[in-house]
Parts: sequence; structure tokens; C-alpha cells
Amino acid sequence: MHREPHSIEKIGWLRAAVLGANDGIVSTASLLIGVASANASHQSILLTGVAGLVAGAMSMATGEYVSVSSQSDTEKAALAEEQKELDADYQGEFHELTSIYMSRGLDPALARQVAKQLMSHDALGAHARDELGISEITTARPLQAAWTSAMSFSAGAFLPLLVAILAGKEWALPSIAIAALFSLAVLGGVAAKAGGAPLLPAVVRVTFWSALAMGLSSAVGAIFSTLAN
Repeated sequence: MHREPHSIEKIGWLRAAVLGANDGIVSTASLLIGVASANASHQSILLTGVAGLVAGAMSMATGEYVSVSSQSDTEKAALAEEQKELDADYQGEFHELTSIYMSRGLDPALARQVAKQLMSHDALGAHARDELGISEITTARPLQAAWTSAMSFSAGAFLPLLVAILAGKEWALPSIAIAALFSLAVLGGVAAKAGGAPLLPAVVRVTFWSALAMGLSSAVGAIFSTLAN
């Protein structure tokens, strides 16, 4: 059987990958810019970048794992409850599924026929998909989300860190900002293209908010440097 691919099938790993890489670039670049704006030494700037990369990657992995695990637990509990309802009142669940199909535009006879065939094939799967909204595409995968987020964050964070290493202290601040904003614009465009979304709004959105984050970090570093002196 031919199965046509759709962009929405990528939503699980795409969301985690884009979020991780975007956060890696923004948070690490902001840290580096904040420290550079405080007139810290080049060694301190690099140490901040490495610490931010490691801490951020672990934080992203932990956050994604806990969040998606909670979603997975909720899905399992809902499926277990639905199975109990099927065991206790199969006919009532049949009528419920029939009503769902009727509400979507099928006439009563066809709705009953569809519900009967689907339930005879996989009753729990039919109710999970059409009553609970749980499908193979949306099923929570905690380990996949955690691993994807950690790796994508590390890849994103490495970009401004590499720029800081190559640029040296004198050119660190402008080089990191320019490289980070360019990378984020490219990332936003790639994510929009992969997900089938409009390109320009995605690029503008990510660059605007990222520039704001880096600008605020720079202001904090400059204020701290002024007060210290």
C-alpha cells in the first residue's frame, strides 16, 4: 500500500531539534556577549561558553524528557481507561464512535459501518485515534525528544563558541552577534521549509527575538562593567 508522506509527520523530532538548536545559539551567544560586554578576559569568555554548552544541553535533555514523559504517562493512562470502557461496555463505545463519525459528516448507516469495521480490526486503536486524538504521529517519545534536544542544543551552542575562539577578545562581541543572527535566520528558514510553513515570518520572528535577547545580555554586561569600575 502506497503511503504519502506529509510534513506533519516530522513534527516530533523537528520541534525538538529546532528548539534545541535555536536555544543553543541564542543562550550561548547571549552569555558570551554579556560576558564580553563586561570586559572579561578571553579565557573567561570561552569558559562561559563551554559551561553554557554543557549545562544547556543537559537542561534541555532533562526538560524534554520530563515533559514528554508526562505526556506519555497521560496517554498510557487514557488508553488504559479506554480499554476498561471497551471491556465493560463495548456496545456503548460502538455507539460513541458512531456518533463521532456522524458529527464529521457521515450518514448514520455509513458511520455505523465504519465504526463496526474499525472496531473489529482494532477497537482501542480506533478510539485512541478518533476519540482521544492519539496517533502514531503524535505519540510521545521521551528518549527521542531528550536526545534530539541535547544534540541539537550542543550543535547550536558550538557555533557562537567557535566564533569566540577564532575571533579573539577584540572582535568577539560583534562577530558572535553577527554569526548568531545569521545562523538563526538560516535555521528559521530551514525549519519553515521542512515543516511546510511560510519562510519570511519564521526568519523575522527568530531573528527579532534573538537580537532582543542578545541586546539585553549586552546591556547587563555593560552595566555590570560600569558598576564594577
